[in-house]
Amino acid sequence: MARVIAGMTMSLDGFVADSAGGTDCLYPDLSELRGSPYIKGLIDQTGAVVMGRRTFGMAEPDSYVGDYEFQVPIFVLTHEPPLVAPKQDESLTFTFVIDGVESAMAQATRAAGDRAVTVVGGVSVVQQLLNAGLVDELHVDVMPVLIGSGLRFFKNIDSDRVQLEKVEVQEVGERTSLRFRIAR
Repeated sequence: MARVIAGMTMSLDGFVADSAGGTDCLYPDLSELRGSPYIKGLIDQTGAVVMGRRTFGMAEPDSYVGDYEFQVPIFVLTHEPPLVAPKQDESLTFTFVIDGVESAMAQATRAAGDRAVTVVGGVSVVQQLLNAGLVDELHVDVMPVLIGSGLRFFKNIDSDRVQLEKVEVQEVGERTSLRFRIAR
């Protein structure tokens, strides 16, 4: 059965976006990350991706095929699928899931086979999955910036249900990558 890996990049003070929804200060190294062994390792272990509708909408929908890091089946949690389906190919397909995180994870787990399901955002999706006990590993990349206000990563987490065991701490350029196993 596929492992579920959820992760986000956050500021040192715990924000994944500023008060205007901006994330640029968290990804000054994005072009360097794309070809790095760090990202390549994550790509190689991923068999399916789960993301929220806002994360999906951050890029031009037809730009995913051939350009997105993960060329695997993608499951998008949404209340309303797009009217026009995005471009797909034999590697990258989209499934718009309207019946909740449990359904999205069940479908993604089947699609991933023995590889991991990687949850790439948004924050609400990760929070729901953590609270539902559907995450095996949590990856948190901390950037050395203070945002001060905005969207907090751990705001709606049931801390009594989510117990973490440290697995690894790694420096990746400016970021500090923290990896935790979710204790069951």
